[in-house]
Amino acid sequence: MAEGVPRTTKRAGGDFYPSLPVIDRFSRLTETGLYTPLPEGWVLGLADIVRSTAAIEAGRYKDVNTAAAAVIAAVANKLAHSNFPFVFGGDGASFAVPAEQEPLAREALAAVAAWVRDSFGLELRIALMPVSAIRAEGYDVRVARFAASPDVTYAMFSGGGMAYAEQRLKEGAFAIPPGPPGTVPNLSGLSCSFEEIIPERGLILSLILLPGPKADPAVFGALVAQVLALAEDRSEARRPVPEGGPRLGNPFRNFRTEILAMSKPPGPGFLGYARMAAWRLAAYLILRLGLRIGGFDPQRYRRQLVENTDFRKFDDGLRMTLDCSPALADRLEALLGPAEKEGLARYGLHRQDAALMTCFVPAPSRSDHVHFVDGAMGGYAMAARALKPAP
Repeated sequence: MAEGVPRTTKRAGGDFYPSLPVIDRFSRLTETGLYTPLPEGWVLGLADIVRSTAAIEAGRYKDVNTAAAAVIAAVANKLAHSNFPFVFGGDGASFAVPAEQEPLAREALAAVAAWVRDSFGLELRIALMPVSAIRAEGYDVRVARFAASPDVTYAMFSGGGMAYAEQRLKEGAFAIPPGPPGTVPNLSGLSCSFEEIIPERGLILSLILLPGPKADPAVFGALVAQVLALAEDRSEARRPVPEGGPRLGNPFRNFRTEILAMSKPPGPGFLGYARMAAWRLAAYLILRLGLRIGGFDPQRYRRQLVENTDFRKFDDGLRMTLDCSPALADRLEALLGPAEKEGLARYGLHRQDAALMTCFVPAPSRSDHVHFVDGAMGGYAMAARALKPAP
């Protein structure tokens, strides 16, 4: 995919985001000129788990990650898989849609909040915030498209508006009530069937790096470049997903979660669930044995899975999950500590023994399946907890 510098576009509807040029070098995403302002009339959708830290400390990090990924799956299915910008944050998710899709996004958010409450006993805080309201406060929301692979692009945000909106979400602004008990979103394609990923370099590091109160964009960009350069030392760091993808778990791992995620029962009584169990077992064997069935090639799917993984992002700051050595984690901390003291940056690091993957696969035969990776012992949520409060 060719790189390009986005230009202001008059397209305000659903074709705005797909029309943006694609950036295929992650290191360029600190260049502010690559981002295009969202059109007037667009809205931001936001969601996060209330008291996610307590849930994670209770060992419920998989439930937290599943709830966050469910937001993206529910909205994507509601919008019939139209191409829209979104960000997975570990214990929450954010996205943007044009005004004409706002009612559908509202329905999806209310439904997934009800499902998270009824299925997991967790509270999902949700809101839809007009971009115009964010700009009225002096912030902007600009977006770029990054090619994680030839088949998948992820949205990157700048302008400070997304961070401001997340703060307002926590304050209760533009809140949406969850749906009534029993409301179930369409979560088709949401899957959590892989084992936890054991690091090959020593540990899984979750890193969040944000501009500090005295940050100059050029200086902050240079700091991000230093971090990325260290992360690209293949002897000490790599993406958290191994070649060939994670190990498959027990075929009935998270079976209950996927049953709960179905918008309608798999069939009448016991036979319906038995049919779904049989399908799960067949899918497990196809992947495990590498069997080609129709248009599905397991080897190609696993290769795409690795390439399509969302393990680094830029949304008003750098967020990254790495498989790295303890020594490299120490060097990153030694680099970021002085920058924080000088007011140039704020950062949070969290070290853990494994990573976990949550997948959204609209159709196994398609190549645009997306895979969200987070640390398995708190990940981004715990890294965010380590951040010093914003001034």
